Amino acid sequence: MRRQQVITQTVGIALVTLTMLAEPVFAQREECTSAVVGPTATTSGAPILWKNRDTNILSNRVVFVDEQPFTYLALVNGDDPSGRRCFAGLNSEGFAIMNTVAYNLPDVAGEAKDLEGTIMADALRTCRTVDDFASYLKANQGKHLGSLANFGVIDAQGRAAIFEAHNHGFSMLDTADMAAGYLVNTNFARTGEEGEGGGYLRFERATTLFEDLGGSKIPFETILTKFSRDIGHALMRRPTWEEMALVSADKPVWISTRDSIDKYHTSATVVIEGRQPGVGDSVATMWVLPGEPLCAVAVPLWVEAQSCPDVLSQGEPDAAMWAESLRIKKIVRPFSEGHKNEYLNLTPLVNRDGGFRAHLDTGEAEILKLTSEFLQTAHSPMEYRTFQESMTQRALHALRSVGEPKSDTKALTKIIVSDAS
Repeated sequence: MRRQQVITQTVGIALVTLTMLAEPVFAQREECTSAVVGPTATTSGAPILWKNRDTNILSNRVVFVDEQPFTYLALVNGDDPSGRRCFAGLNSEGFAIMNTVAYNLPDVAGEAKDLEGTIMADALRTCRTVDDFASYLKANQGKHLGSLANFGVIDAQGRAAIFEAHNHGFSMLDTADMAAGYLVNTNFARTGEEGEGGGYLRFERATTLFEDLGGSKIPFETILTKFSRDIGHALMRRPTWEEMALVSADKPVWISTRDSIDKYHTSATVVIEGRQPGVGDSVATMWVLPGEPLCAVAVPLWVEAQSCPDVLSQGEPDAAMWAESLRIKKIVRPFSEGHKNEYLNLTPLVNRDGGFRAHLDTGEAEILKLTSEFLQTAHSPMEYRTFQESMTQRALHALRSVGEPKSDTKALTKIIVSDAS
């Protein structure tokens, strides 16, 4: 049986990437990567929720929703800013939620489906604790629930769990019962049909990233700035940043990110560092990377601010920070036809002359430092509002300073096609 392999050779890097030309083509589905980390496993003693949102809707927003009994911040689609459909969020009680679709859970034809966004918005409006969410699922079981998902939830008591929920049942996995103190999730449920679902390569890669920490306490910064941007592959070697730093700025280096954590369809990252249990004045922070993580700068948000900066929530057709990250995305992903958008040119990110990622990292590091200092004391709603506005403006300025590349980003590296029988 003949098969063809494309071998991409890059100058200055001892790297060979093998890609099967006969790779099957699947319709794009929701393909998110996430983790729930319990307080015993974190450096701050607060639970952490992480989601890389993968979707066809690349323009998102973050909105503040003034609801009763609880107000909340919500990651939403750009064309649906009401906050009544949410894909990750944090409420005024320190309860936070996100989801990944679990394609191996029971799915009954003719029943409601794809209502996870509505479920999460409803939970943010009404739930205070992990137990409240369990009660919510119990009360709403049935063909109208519309769930086929892994829901990650944390609360102010330090609880951190995953609910694998379909229309007629759910299972709860508590991080407190896990030796490592955390749970990684992609697009299959542990209690679903074995071997079915999706995201197994991303699951393996994300699991490796956590395991490589060697059992040490996990800082939210590592998840936010490293894991969310990971372009590694569970089975194939990728060039390192150090290797890319030796490459000429006019020599494109292409990789496929189809099975990476950071990918073309990643529309945003949300990392929520919850409240520290037992600490009365502790606040939860919702960190957002607006856009594909490699093309974005992280900013902090608080429900206590009772608002969300306009550059994240307003603007047509896109909120300003998403507009900038989408512009930068076209520099490293210039192709739009077919599945060519899955290919990422690493060279503009990092090269012998620098690359734009180092500049964005410097700005982001300053935001993280200033935020850490800011959170050392309690603040009024106006102070939270003013500070998060200042941080988003810093991030936007950094993004806007990324110029267009001088060389043709669509130029291809040397490709050798070899046949094997």
